[in-house]
Amino acid sequence: MFGAMQHNHPISSSSNQITTSSNNNISYLIQQVSYNYKKFTTTKIKYARLRRPFSSKPQFRFFCQSKTEEMRIRKYSPFLESSFLSANGALACHEWRAVPDIWRSSADKYADRVAVVDPYHNPPSKFTYGQLEQEILNFSEGLRVIGVKPNEKLALFADNSCRWLVADQGIMATGAINVVRGSRSSVEELLHIYNHSESIALTVDSPDMFNRIAEAFCSKAAMRFIILLWGEKSSLACEGIEGTPVFSYEEIVDLGEGSRRTLFDSHNARQHYIYEAISSDDIATLVYTSGTTGNPKGVMLTHRNLMHQIKNLWDIVPAEVGDRFVSMLPPWHAYERACEYFIFTHGVEQVYTTVRNLKDDLQHYQPHYIISVPLVYETLYSGIQKQISTSSLLRKLIALTFIRVSLAYMELKRIYEGKCLTRNQKQPSYLISMLDWLWARFIAAILWPVHLLAKKIVYSKIHSSIGISKAGITGGGSLPLHVDKFFEAIGLKVQNGYGLTESSPVVAARKPSCNNDLLKVLGSVGHPIQHTEFKIVDSETNEVVPPGSKGIVKVRGPQVMKGYYKNPWATKQVLDEDGWLSTGDIGWIAPHHSTGRSSHCSGVVVLEGRAKDTIVLLTGENIEPVELEEAALRSGLIQQIVVIGQDQRRLGAIIVPNKEEVLLAAKKLSIVDAIASDLSKEKMTRLLYEELKKWTSECSFQIGPMLVVDVPFTIDNGLMTPTMKIRREKVVAQYREQIDKLYK
Repeated sequence: MFGAMQHNHPISSSSNQITTSSNNNISYLIQQVSYNYKKFTTTKIKYARLRRPFSSKPQFRFFCQSKTEEMRIRKYSPFLESSFLSANGALACHEWRAVPDIWRSSADKYADRVAVVDPYHNPPSKFTYGQLEQEILNFSEGLRVIGVKPNEKLALFADNSCRWLVADQGIMATGAINVVRGSRSSVEELLHIYNHSESIALTVDSPDMFNRIAEAFCSKAAMRFIILLWGEKSSLACEGIEGTPVFSYEEIVDLGEGSRRTLFDSHNARQHYIYEAISSDDIATLVYTSGTTGNPKGVMLTHRNLMHQIKNLWDIVPAEVGDRFVSMLPPWHAYERACEYFIFTHGVEQVYTTVRNLKDDLQHYQPHYIISVPLVYETLYSGIQKQISTSSLLRKLIALTFIRVSLAYMELKRIYEGKCLTRNQKQPSYLISMLDWLWARFIAAILWPVHLLAKKIVYSKIHSSIGISKAGITGGGSLPLHVDKFFEAIGLKVQNGYGLTESSPVVAARKPSCNNDLLKVLGSVGHPIQHTEFKIVDSETNEVVPPGSKGIVKVRGPQVMKGYYKNPWATKQVLDEDGWLSTGDIGWIAPHHSTGRSSHCSGVVVLEGRAKDTIVLLTGENIEPVELEEAALRSGLIQQIVVIGQDQRRLGAIIVPNKEEVLLAAKKLSIVDAIASDLSKEKMTRLLYEELKKWTSECSFQIGPMLVVDVPFTIDNGLMTPTMKIRREKVVAQYREQIDKLYK
């Protein structure tokens, strides 16, 4: 097997580093053959049937004879490896118990169908379902060969790709636990996650990523080995990793393939194992929270947690064989991850893309679905608005008129369909409801022909340019209401969902009805999904409040985490003895109305921000900043905004302007000359202040002082999480001095 590895991966003697690495790998593997064996006492049981004078039942006496043998524990995914196990007397299973079990079913049903397309890595990759199953089995076996044992933790720090998927599932299939994070996280964060999780080895995306973290990891982390998913080992920084074996992705797969062949061919080789099935309650992965405040916490998700998502997301996304999905989110994030596992059980083709290539890939691949975060839909919305605003005057006028008519039509449609949210528990009278219904139907009937014409003339072109034929699925944040309304008006289905890493993550979502229309209540995140309970409690008394009343959202269901790793105190803060998870979100559940505008809203969940994001003014007023921020972001002049004002007399804001648009607006308003190439900070602030007043005029509170900053909030500068949420506390901390001056 070692010879085969050398033959398949020739190593040039001209490169001292690579030669050393190869020798390290071979000597390491030889050590593992002896190191990985564990002594167990197997017991041969003999029994004799005995009868007692007054007993009609046979009794048994056990005689034990012990013999010590060299054995290894081999944990296995019982359905995935059923063909191998049945030949060895180990327990094979005919139902899914662990996440990797899904690949056996998918390979049986969709063997020759394309499962994944990964065009942007070198080499570009494409796997059918049959090939993907074999790749996962080979990778998992390769890990066993190099000494990975059940329940050990392996860090998987990498970005979205087909090899990430193989590594993730390969680690799970061995009974080990993967600890996941993306390559754009800071070195300090990655090091904290690696050491806190007690990981024994590192699987890394590329040489560039490893070289960025090498100095810190080589001096402050214990790594048994390193696996490189993409790129050449010759590109790794050699300083500090002497004596640490480095394996390429191909080497692990080849080692696994050779070992599997030996096990199938040799009965003797199979006798060295004690077989243990992975339990549904075993931890599958540690997912560290994004850490908007303090160090991230390690969420322990079990196979049972993730299996709940796999079995119940079809109600939200009725995927069919042959559907195409485009994937661009970090795969380690619970939202993307659960959705990927789910779609692969339905014969779907997944195309990996990047933020940079998303627009072109939507055009090229014409996906049926895209699963993403609100920022992507906001970007699509802004792009459409910009395209309309730069059109000829006539086209712009026609498009804007059609959109206004469609927005009005959809508003009326919501009224007569009973999909208007209200917190009021009192029902309107039947007579008033009927008159309201007749009025809405009558006006909507007048607008309907114009809306239909708009669909044919304008919206069909927008749909073609976006390229999403069935639905966009959004989660991981709040979808701004104006974006939601716009896509509803042009007929693009956007299904808003809600969840947390701690709940694997989906707990509620808008679902399609039997006619494939959305059971959509604008402003809500839909109904709880299967087997999931919600309740709203008072933040101070913890008592359940009635429908329509605001409070802290709590959820319970099979998808709720096992707890935070090595942090029982934090676990106790959010998870009670009855299994209720406190989400930290403020929300309410729509009351039941049998008549009127809200007759079809009963039971939907509405969110109104994070409890910890609530701003408390000196006046004692509690303010949720999300409403103001969403309103402000409707302006094309504002790129990013964070509302501030904790313990102040009035609200303020930190704004990142869209400089190009601000300059264009200044020229149109004759604030600067038409040939000007820049705008003073004072004039920019004044213009932004007027813009902010315009867009937030209908909000409950207004923003006073504002701080305009030049540098955007990004993942790289640490002011956004890897899932593209602004880290409020870090932004405020970074600009603390300027904020203090602003209020003085």
